[in-house]
Amino acid sequence: MPIPRHVIELEAEIAYVEHGLRMARGLALGRAWRAKFLSFGASRDKTGSPTMTATIPAAHALVLGEVTERLGLPQQALFERAGLDPEALGQPGARLPLATAEALIGTARQLTREPGLGVYLGLQMRVSSHGYVGFAAMTASDIGSALEVACRFAPTQTDALALSLEVCGGEASLYLDERAALGTARDVIVLALMIGLRQIGEALTGQSLAGEADVAFEAPDYYDRFAPFARGTVRFAQPRHRLRFDARLLRVPLMLRDPVAQRMATEQCERELELLAQGELIHRARSGLTRGGSGGYRTIEEVARHLGLSSRTLKRRLAERGTSFSTLLDERRCADALRWLADPELSLEQIAGRLGYSEAANFTRAFRRWTGQSPLARRRANRRA
Repeated sequence: MPIPRHVIELEAEIAYVEHGLRMARGLALGRAWRAKFLSFGASRDKTGSPTMTATIPAAHALVLGEVTERLGLPQQALFERAGLDPEALGQPGARLPLATAEALIGTARQLTREPGLGVYLGLQMRVSSHGYVGFAAMTASDIGSALEVACRFAPTQTDALALSLEVCGGEASLYLDERAALGTARDVIVLALMIGLRQIGEALTGQSLAGEADVAFEAPDYYDRFAPFARGTVRFAQPRHRLRFDARLLRVPLMLRDPVAQRMATEQCERELELLAQGELIHRARSGLTRGGSGGYRTIEEVARHLGLSSRTLKRRLAERGTSFSTLLDERRCADALRWLADPELSLEQIAGRLGYSEAANFTRAFRRWTGQSPLARRRANRRA
């Protein structure tokens, strides 16, 4: 009896990642991999320590290269134009700064003349592209366990996006939340991940998975070309990105479930989380910057109180890590500004008010200092994309 193709592909992937696990035995080597993981994706401060900037796995850039190759653009031409080294992108744990990823996607769109690259990327996505998290998920017992792994360890893969699973009655929802401004690459990244998650789920179970998708942005102009091939309803302009499906699917077993291999991969993911905790103070300070429902941003005194510290101690600890409260606040404001500029319904005056500026001119000066361009220029770029 012939072996199904998807089983052969999965066996090849599991062999590949098992080899990686054998190579990465021990915490010492795990830490060395983590150093590479940070050094490729983060800038460095004056002390040589990495600063925390939003990144995605560099492996996805290689998948993009495979997509452009199929569309007639050689990978080498794409990476040369973008100034990227494919060998560096292929290093275990390498990360790509979000701004670099956005520029790469823009270059790929321009050279291939294909705006809908996110659909192709999603269809091309492989579980091995997600490193140890992917390996831990593919060897889990069922879909529910695999999604729990993905949600729990997603921070080891990216700080630009977060996953969460909610079950209400007979319906399960896998939410995808943006933790950083994705800029002009937003539709590509979000659609690629949502389509890719379904592709991976079907590959791991060997069966078609029914469900629906909600997307938070308006339908891109190019989507009409792909709509006839969509399986299940796709609704745009929704409150949050999410995949909705029958909760009974959570109990569907995975073909490659393996408790021993799953434990090995999970232990490696745990080590990655421990190493991420080194930047926990900065992360918690960033998380405490916004006031939530009341809007606006907290002062340093309010954030310090939120963290159980004095403002003086918070200043000192941030300085020890090569940053400052004003830097973190500027980063948050810049990310929010980029996100809001993508909404044509918001005027510059409204955005300035949300950011805490009394006048649009003050916002314009700050935005130019953050990005090197005016808010209007950025909005025009969003429209062209």
